[in-house]
Amino acid sequence: MCGIVGYVGQRPAREILLAGLEKLEYRGYDSAGVSVLTDGEIASVRAVGNLSKLREAVAHGSAGADPHESDPPVAVAVAELEHPATGIGHTRWATHGRVTESNAHPHFDTSDRVHVVVNGIVENYLVLKQRMTDLGAAYTSETDAEVIAHLISHHMDRAGSLVDAVCAAYGELEGHYAFVAMSADEPGTLVGARKECPLVVGRGDGEQFFGSDVTAFLAYTRDVQFVQSGEIVVLRPDGVEFLTPDGAAVTREITRVDWDQATAEKGGYETFMLKEIHEQADAVAETVADRTIRPDGVDLAAAELDEALLQNIDRILIVAAGTSFHAGLIGRYAIEEWARIPVEMDIASEWRYRNPIVSERELVIGITQSGQTADTLASMRLARERGARVLACTNVVGSEATREADGVLYTRAGPEVSVAATKTFVCQVAAMYLLALRLAELRGTMEPARIAELVAEIKQLPSRINETVERLEAPVKATAERHAGSNFYMYLGRHVGRAVALEGALKLKEISYIATDAYAGGEMKHGPIALLDESTPVISVATDMPILDKMISNIQEVRVRGAHVIAIATEGDRRLEPVAEEVISIPRTDWMLQALLAVIPLQLFAYYVARKRGLNVDQPRNLAKTVTVE
Repeated sequence: MCGIVGYVGQRPAREILLAGLEKLEYRGYDSAGVSVLTDGEIASVRAVGNLSKLREAVAHGSAGADPHESDPPVAVAVAELEHPATGIGHTRWATHGRVTESNAHPHFDTSDRVHVVVNGIVENYLVLKQRMTDLGAAYTSETDAEVIAHLISHHMDRAGSLVDAVCAAYGELEGHYAFVAMSADEPGTLVGARKECPLVVGRGDGEQFFGSDVTAFLAYTRDVQFVQSGEIVVLRPDGVEFLTPDGAAVTREITRVDWDQATAEKGGYETFMLKEIHEQADAVAETVADRTIRPDGVDLAAAELDEALLQNIDRILIVAAGTSFHAGLIGRYAIEEWARIPVEMDIASEWRYRNPIVSERELVIGITQSGQTADTLASMRLARERGARVLACTNVVGSEATREADGVLYTRAGPEVSVAATKTFVCQVAAMYLLALRLAELRGTMEPARIAELVAEIKQLPSRINETVERLEAPVKATAERHAGSNFYMYLGRHVGRAVALEGALKLKEISYIATDAYAGGEMKHGPIALLDESTPVISVATDMPILDKMISNIQEVRVRGAHVIAIATEGDRRLEPVAEEVISIPRTDWMLQALLAVIPLQLFAYYVARKRGLNVDQPRNLAKTVTVE
């Protein structure tokens, strides 16, 4: 979710880059940097913190002079430009590497000839890094992104041009990413490439722009070309070329966008929440990609936990709050099922005051999207004081949770603007799956073939999330709008489905302000069934799990009380049709992994109920994104 901007043309490049980064800052704000090509040399400045820190560094002269700075911001014929302005910029949401100036972008090769800005993850960077190191490359960062600069430089020595070098490098890179490169040898030229992560071109008169989205250059042009995955794009002041990686020309139409700034920041979606629901496939891909490179297991070495300890722990405790608690609950089921370790789950604000019993042979996992949740942090501190090892699962590099833990498992969802968590939740669940599999591998509780099967299924989750959103959005919207007038909802689930029901109910409460309860299906007869009548929609999570028959029996009990049943089922499973008025089917995958997919229609349902009621889903009343007090 980092932000990329690039510019070639006649205006002051440095100011164009800084202004563009300010519009992209919602994509990342850990660090930022710009590189500007002047008189055959690239001057670069980077800074830790938000864009104001970078502006301060630039103001102190760290970025070098820009000969175009005195030029008026008016169109100039390309023929009049002796040295077109050329530059790239980046605002970072850290994934690989700490939040430091050396890890900020742009990155460069050993000779400082090639600079790059990168969004995404290079899965095979370790192999490429070793190869480039053997050839003499000197690395200055901890990131996976830097390898792209060295790889392009290596190919320039052979291919001659920046375009050919980028095409050659693209053929060797694995992962999902977008990057823009420039070379001191080729002023007035930028080359970008996209594999899944977003990249957009802005077309101007005698100037061209790159951006992670339209906001980067909306102040200068509304004419855009959308780069498709698998394309290489060459920007020069007088035009743009689209190429395949083998150099064949591609035609892309120019589209004029009529978005205002607010709409552009939302990527054309009506709200940030809807945009973030649609970003979930990319977010999960970021979370799992380089950790599932091995087909036979999971690599969590970056979490820096003592794996000998993990092999011998007696128990795990998960502490969290709100949505993070529900992600931890799914994690509990996965860890107990796969790794056969007993897991206790508790609300952080309760556990910290229980005078809890922990030992040195226990692992305490604190799950907090922001890394700043007060009760979760206090629980993590207490656990460490009493001798337990602590693992933080968080989305924010350098947050307080990372300093209170012995190890960190990052979720890599990128910034989430909407108060109601969506993509951070699915990334937390994905991270818990990875941890559960790694524990099973270390402790020998699963056959290698079964681990390999689950790794393959986890790698398919991003495509199945995409399928779920694209196929179900319209029918779920229709269902939500039919029931938007209801004043009470019941959510039911069993086993891992209970956690999904709890999260679905929370989403509806948060953004629609409708009274909603969620229960384990087997608890219905112990009181909640008294709440049901013909006006009650009951949303039942009934995916293809080992106890589905029990869940179907609970649904039948609900049905005979007259309630309207909306069932979340698995594609191809016809058992729900006789007992539910409406069946919403998610793609088939391993039954444990279905929990991650099953929550998506519930997010969409809550969203469209709230929108039908005319509510502000991004900023629901009385709620804050991060709870930093008790």
